[in-house]
This record gives sequence, structure tokens and C-alpha cells, in this order.
Amino acid sequence: MNDAARRLVSLLDLEEIDTDLFRGRQPETVRQRVYGGQVAAQALIAGHRAVEPGYHVHSLHSYFLLPGDYQVPIVYDVERIRDGRSFATRRVLARQHGRPIYYQSINFQRTEDGFEHQDAMPEVKGPEEGLDLFELMRERGADDGLSKEWEALDVRWLGSSQYGGIELDPVRPSQTQLWLRIAGRLSDDPLEHLATFTYASDVSLLGASLAAHDTDPTRVQMASLDHTIWFHRPFRADEWWLYDQWSPSAGGGRGLSLGRVFTQDGTLVATVAQEGLIRPRTR
Repeated sequence: MNDAARRLVSLLDLEEIDTDLFRGRQPETVRQRVYGGQVAAQALIAGHRAVEPGYHVHSLHSYFLLPGDYQVPIVYDVERIRDGRSFATRRVLARQHGRPIYYQSINFQRTEDGFEHQDAMPEVKGPEEGLDLFELMRERGADDGLSKEWEALDVRWLGSSQYGGIELDPVRPSQTQLWLRIAGRLSDDPLEHLATFTYASDVSLLGASLAAHDTDPTRVQMASLDHTIWFHRPFRADEWWLYDQWSPSAGGGRGLSLGRVFTQDGTLVATVAQEGLIRPRTR
């Protein structure tokens, strides 16, 4: 594991304060608002620590309530909602300054067999043909310190509806595709892969709702409002996965983005959804 990946795993680890009560670390950053993927990943770990062995995460649903403050730790309070023979549910409340900033509901399931089908992976260029996302952000003046904070991520942008480079689906007006992986070998702990993937799943997703519009992203006020992940099959977050993103609708100052996650062999391993604020700046 390289230093950047090690720092990410350490960042997502939590200090146990009391039963079902945890405190999260903060990174060194120049940014003002806590990156949403960090809060989602830390909350996932908090909820996972409050279930019995044998359960695995199959979905999480969450709302961002207030911007997070990097200057103080985030406290995660886990509520045990349900424990069944097949499923268990936990709700995690993240707090700062005595106020809720984020809610996450997590559903867990014991492994079982069932029917199997999946979407086919789209035809795309390989990650070696993609462009370094962070270099693109710097060129477009859109890097506010995220490239430093995302140092553990390797992101290769393939293209979008606005800039081309990908095969566009005519029924989807706003699309973006990129390859992503953790830039360093992780351990074999499945939770490490789930948490680091959750951290990375917030990358560029809301931006897919702007891919149909000829606009400068620095002239748009953007903020995640909610975030949902369905985990379909196990996979490694430190091996390339395709993030096939599209936005079916935008309106009222909000954009909805969806993302399918495929491993390089074409296996659909997760689906992600996010709605966020995309409000044009007037000054």
C-alpha cells in the first residue's frame, strides 16, 4: 500500500468513543467544506461496526444536511433499527457543533443465492486511453484543492456529452464516463474496499448533470443533497472500475445523476444515485 492509499484508509478509520458512538478524523486541506464522500465512507464504517459478523452491506441511502467543517472532528452516532435473520438495518447520524450534518441508513444482508442478471457494460476506451482528471481540473480552473485531497485516487476521464470522446446514447442527454481506482494496493478486508469505494463514488457524479450544458463549472454553485449506493457484487476498489454516469433530469436548481459501476471484465458491481444543487451563480 502506498502512502496516499495508507493515508486514505487511516482517514476513514474511526475512534470508538462509546458503544455505537465514533469520532472521525479530518485531512489536511485548504478547502472549506468537507468532501461528501469522506462523510459517507466514515458513516458506513460506523454502521458496519454495529452489526454482527456474517452481514454484508447491500445498500446505503443518505442526506447531506449541512456543510461539514474541517476544523473539528465529526461524531457518528449509530442507531440499531432492526436485526432480522436475513437483514439488518442501521441508521447513522453525523454531528458537528451539536448539529446534524448528515444522515445515512444502511441495510445489511446475509449472503444467499438467487436469480442473476445485469446490464451489459458499454463499449468504452480502456483506462490507459483516458485523461488525468486532476490535470483537466487544473487546466479548467476548477481545482479548489480537491486534487490534493483526492491524492489516493487514480481517475481517468474518457469524455462527456459536452466534450465528446465517448459513444453517446441518444436517449440520454447528459453523460460522462471515467475509469477510477484507489492508487495503491489495499488489504483483502472487504470493508476497506467498500469504504474507499464509497469515498470515491462522489467523484464527478453531480457534474454529470451539467454535461449537457455549455457552462463553466466555476460559475455554478454545486452541493450534494443526497447519495445512494446499491452494492450488487463484491469487487476490489484498488482495481480499475468504469463509472458510467448520466443525468436523466435537471430542473428547479437541482440535477439528478446516476452511475453504473463495472469492473474491467464487464461485471456490474454497484449502482449509485445522487441529487444535488446546480444553481447558476449570478455574480
